[in-house]
Amino acid sequence: MGKIYVVGTCDTKDSELRFVKKLIEDSGLKTVLADVSTTNKHSKADVTPPQIASHHSKGASAVFLDDRGLAVEAMASAFQNYISSRDDVKGIIGLGGSGGTALITPAMRFLPVGTPKVMVSTMASGNTAPYVGPSDICMMYSVTDVAGLNRISRQVLGNAANAIVGMAVRQVPLSSNEKPAIGLTMFGVTTPCVTYITERLAETYDCLVFHATGTGGQSMEKLVDSKLIGGVIDVTTTEVCDLLLDGVMSAGEDRLGSIIRTGVPYVGSCGALDMVNFGARATVPDKYQNRNLYMHNPHVTLMRTTPDENRLIGEWIGHKLNECSGPVSFYLPEKGVSLMDVHGKAFHDPYADAALFEALEKTVNQNSNRQITRLPHNINDPEFAQALLSGFIELNQSSKLKT
Repeated sequence: MGKIYVVGTCDTKDSELRFVKKLIEDSGLKTVLADVSTTNKHSKADVTPPQIASHHSKGASAVFLDDRGLAVEAMASAFQNYISSRDDVKGIIGLGGSGGTALITPAMRFLPVGTPKVMVSTMASGNTAPYVGPSDICMMYSVTDVAGLNRISRQVLGNAANAIVGMAVRQVPLSSNEKPAIGLTMFGVTTPCVTYITERLAETYDCLVFHATGTGGQSMEKLVDSKLIGGVIDVTTTEVCDLLLDGVMSAGEDRLGSIIRTGVPYVGSCGALDMVNFGARATVPDKYQNRNLYMHNPHVTLMRTTPDENRLIGEWIGHKLNECSGPVSFYLPEKGVSLMDVHGKAFHDPYADAALFEALEKTVNQNSNRQITRLPHNINDPEFAQALLSGFIELNQSSKLKT
């Protein structure tokens, strides 16, 4: 049946945690009180700080430190490892200020999408992106500090307890005609390609389209890891540009990591690898001020990638593809990688594209399970989109996609 994990630092928030724990238990659900305190004081929690700290890769001694910041970081790592070792997590609710939120949410992000997650936090009224990331964590603002029970905190904590109970008990039923889910990545400059593909796959697959803005790529990867997506058509790999060239829409070093870990069928391309994203024109780093810049709107400035940068990007993607054990087909659009990379448009640069394609072909170890294909089309031409579509269907037929 699983249990609801109630998590926080019992050395400072014991009464609040036990208040939430009792409300959940009164609903008939089993709970586990996990104490993630970094002071190593005696604890009466179901799972004590030393028990959690022992899951740190360097042992408990790496957690209980005099430096609070380092201790919080270490306990967060230990708690994530602890949660990853459990098979009885029906849901998780955490209470905390800035330190507690930073300590608890990494473990929440590790859990699959769909597992109930509620974080009551003093930080929930600000920028929650560092805590939520690509996961489905429900952040609830505590209104008052999480520092004792009062007329406000009882109401907020009670609502949070009832929320996690509702999520755990009232699970969403699957549709009787549930279709296999696939992920696709899109930018405005690759929309025609993705639209062509989704229109033709909609009857057979549940097409989940992700905006390749950093968080979008992370979200898709999270769903692949959670086994909620069984195949990917990665038209728009532009987030790699931002990772390597200091743009603002990076999905991080783990882009393509879920493809490697799961071996799902993967069809990819070079969508928007001609551009790096920055904010308003004034925010572009000084070292890029003399580059080919294009103001997409007042808040987004694009920079055209150079041949040398494209070689770096191609090699990075190529090394990732070499780690994939599942079927991979990667397509190169010789007449441009975006709507802006066509003759007469601002980012048309055949030399930069050629450097990208050559780097990919030289880096990728091609075999019967991993192929690179050049096509004499722009990425948004119907012929190119059809090639991606056909390649995906072929891969799925051979791998028997069932997700």
